[in-house]
Amino acid sequence: MKLRLQADDHGFDLRFGNQLVLRHSRSCPAVVTARGNPEIQMISGNFRISDRPADTIAPAGWRACDQGVELLDGDRPMVRFELAGNLLTMRSLNAGYDRLCVRFHAEPGEHVWGGGEQMSYLALNGRSFPIWTSEPGVGRDKSTELTRLMDANSMAGGDYWNTNYPQPTFLISRWLAVHLDASCYSVLDFTDPAAHAVDVWSDTATFELFSDDGPQGLVAQLSTRFGRQPELPDWAIGGAIVGLKSGVSGFDRLERFIDAGAAVSALWCEDWAGVRETSFGRRLFWDWHNGARSVDRYPDLAARIEALSERGIRFMAYANPYIAVDGDLYEEGRAGGHFCLMRDSDEVHLVDFGEFECGVVDFTREATRAWFAERILGREMLDLGMSGWMADFGEYLPTDLRLADGSDPMDMHNLWPVLWAEVNARAIASRGKTGDALFFMRAGFSGVQAHCPLLWAGDQSVDFTRHDGIGTVITAALSAGLVGNTYSHSDCGGYTSLHGNVRTAELMQRWCELAAFAPVMRSHEGNRPDDNLQYDSNTELLACFARWSRVHAHLAPYVRQLCHEASRAGLPAHRPLFLHYPHDSALFAVQDQFLYGADLMVAPVISEGAAERRVILPGEAPWRHVWTGTDHGPGMHEIAAPIGQPPVFYRPDSAFAALFVGLKGVLHG
Repeated sequence: MKLRLQADDHGFDLRFGNQLVLRHSRSCPAVVTARGNPEIQMISGNFRISDRPADTIAPAGWRACDQGVELLDGDRPMVRFELAGNLLTMRSLNAGYDRLCVRFHAEPGEHVWGGGEQMSYLALNGRSFPIWTSEPGVGRDKSTELTRLMDANSMAGGDYWNTNYPQPTFLISRWLAVHLDASCYSVLDFTDPAAHAVDVWSDTATFELFSDDGPQGLVAQLSTRFGRQPELPDWAIGGAIVGLKSGVSGFDRLERFIDAGAAVSALWCEDWAGVRETSFGRRLFWDWHNGARSVDRYPDLAARIEALSERGIRFMAYANPYIAVDGDLYEEGRAGGHFCLMRDSDEVHLVDFGEFECGVVDFTREATRAWFAERILGREMLDLGMSGWMADFGEYLPTDLRLADGSDPMDMHNLWPVLWAEVNARAIASRGKTGDALFFMRAGFSGVQAHCPLLWAGDQSVDFTRHDGIGTVITAALSAGLVGNTYSHSDCGGYTSLHGNVRTAELMQRWCELAAFAPVMRSHEGNRPDDNLQYDSNTELLACFARWSRVHAHLAPYVRQLCHEASRAGLPAHRPLFLHYPHDSALFAVQDQFLYGADLMVAPVISEGAAERRVILPGEAPWRHVWTGTDHGPGMHEIAAPIGQPPVFYRPDSAFAALFVGLKGVLHG
């Protein structure tokens, strides 16, 4: 399928197959161009970005040219359109004009999705979404006191559009997708019902077009375009990953989970390299090796990892692409030229991460990528017996430093998570462990799919709030899955606890119910573990985690089938309802329940104090309630949902029906 122009006396249409993509006329130009005047501020991964464009021109005239079409301001050519297959490239023809605002055609009432991993909204209609990887913020709701307090402290409150993983790709309910193939700052703007606008901070923009008969084919095309993840290893889907960060005592605490009947696949100790106390809470010591701090906190770690392995339990850790100035590895990195430098000197550019400073590992340099993959991830972690880690951060690249390859940090910022993912995948491949060892990331951008095998939804607040609580992990998984990310999970129990916001037993229980229906189930102690409930704080919570870990493990054969589908067809594990029921537009904005594969419908309870919830059952055939065995016809239902019984349904004709029937016995056995 190719892009083609249809011209008349008033302007021209750009079509992709039979789809109208863009319309240009003298009264409504398709492109506006300007000179940018940006202001950028960063504090601890939180960015404030604004622009005051000048000399704005909306070229209304046009003429055909050898490459395609030129848009004219009077007789002066301003922008050139070049067409090649499914590619549309726009080039500013005037020096200094480095802003392009492109208006794609919108049909009345159509829905739009995408934008990478979005936390607040699955359907993007009516809002704009800056594409810039950053901390998502705490609270993410300007009407709340928590967000106000965090904004006053390092601009850290966030908003609905802030995300660790943005991507300039959007899907339209005409089953058309548009992808901006650029890493610069951009904005997807869907506030105008008559146009899907894309603002590009560059003098050149290449858009890729995709079209299909339905959403499954469209998602498959995007999955192919960005790269498919390897199937998850059996151990990762066959039990829960227990996250503990209390030093060597975590090994003894793990025994309590096992004694309680938990299905345990791994112990995850992110504090393996040491800790430091800050006003934010207990932070890790960013010095990724088995040195004195590691030995002090985890003596005989290699032997302990081996002992767990003999029992079929893996050990996982943590790393990120920054090294603390007071760490042992810092001088080695500085001497090897592995850090980003100041713009006006050869001194290392240091970033304040909240009461400690770090060098930024410069992944634009091949020798540095090789050093980090081999020296740190390979020798210090994989060779010690670790089976994976949280590959954290990736969002923090400042825009005022100097990179080894001479590239502009403004263009590299969004690509940083992709480079970070590639380094992690490279390390695992170097030990022949692709598809066995597993790392997971929160940061991302276009192309991270080809390297990162597993997403996690980031640092949710430990509550039920609309924009930063438990429900956002559903939206995150659904939106990321549409642009080629097959596997997603979350910190079971939540992460961020600040200003008196602490976990409740209800939240912990509800999060277990949600986490069990993800390809990977993993707990986290949060940023203030001493102030919050943990799953081993009392017998009730421990029993809750154990029950739902067994549910998760019981579903492993079904999840393996989902892995096969992902590998073969590019379909995500978590699916919005419209992916299988595209003819029902009422499903287009549903984001508080999901299809887990095609055969399970999961409607987690994400409202505090709720004992029932409204559930939509799509299609034309009945769905069977897992816990009661009662069949419910398609449509809207009020379903009882006491703690311990979230609404879960399956298709009675599923090949996995017998497995689903067994869930009740597993949960209550």
